[in-house]
Amino acid sequence: MDITRIPAEPDPTTAAEAVMTELAGLGIRSFALPADAGLDPVLPGSGGVTAVWVTAGGASVEEGVVLYVHGGGFEHRMPELMNLTAHRISRATARPVLVVHYRLAPAHPYPAPLDDVVAVYRSLLDQGVPAAKIVIFSESSGATLALSALLALKESGTALPAAVIANSAITDLTLSSPSIDANAPHDSGVDRALLTRLIGQYLGGARPDQAPQSPIHGDLHGLPPLLFTVGAAEALLDDTLRFARAASDAGTRVSVEVYEAMPHVFQVTVLSERNPTGRRLLERFTEWVADAER
Repeated sequence: MDITRIPAEPDPTTAAEAVMTELAGLGIRSFALPADAGLDPVLPGSGGVTAVWVTAGGASVEEGVVLYVHGGGFEHRMPELMNLTAHRISRATARPVLVVHYRLAPAHPYPAPLDDVVAVYRSLLDQGVPAAKIVIFSESSGATLALSALLALKESGTALPAAVIANSAITDLTLSSPSIDANAPHDSGVDRALLTRLIGQYLGGARPDQAPQSPIHGDLHGLPPLLFTVGAAEALLDDTLRFARAASDAGTRVSVEVYEAMPHVFQVTVLSERNPTGRRLLERFTEWVADAER
């Protein structure tokens, strides 16, 4: 397992404050798509699940597809933010991005959200996209679903994607990671109380110590290459590190990037083309996608 620690630019305090400001302003900022963005379907089907295609100019399905599984605590989504993030990813990777609008808790608890992610992935295979040309990009609770989907797909004998990018992942629904309490005072509002509520309504009575719903408790052999990014100040830091170690011990190729001083879902910086952390993340995502398919 490779672990790389990324220093904060220009310094930890300034970098963390910039991200906190970005997060605080999400509710009022504009998420208008650039002129080269396209929302026309690239393929006709999505497994009966609501999903949106987002492409940047020059993106081609011949290069492959990025399947985007958004965060939001299993309970909400911000479609305009998701589309702009997808556009950034599409432009960086030269691939169309399919954004999954999986069903949300508490109205639709586990396994409904996971079933939707699996259905959309299988729809890509059914429409002729090779598994080796699909990369899953995910964040927070969406990363939980992406990792859970890998376990469900493997169990069913379905071909797995080329790689998975999991940002600020929740991997252990028993909330056993020490950083949940140790880092909560430094994070962006993520703490044990919030996680307990969100996970409780997502599980809807399912056990938190079993897979696939709680990915770290599954069989992690035979998974595709995994890239994790996580903030050093996150309550969920240890969820990433523990899962990464377990997957690496099981023989999976794993790379972890720990961004100093960064809070939960600091990856929102990819929305700002002037932010050095956001630029580096996009460059790393692109490198990982290309390298995973070699």
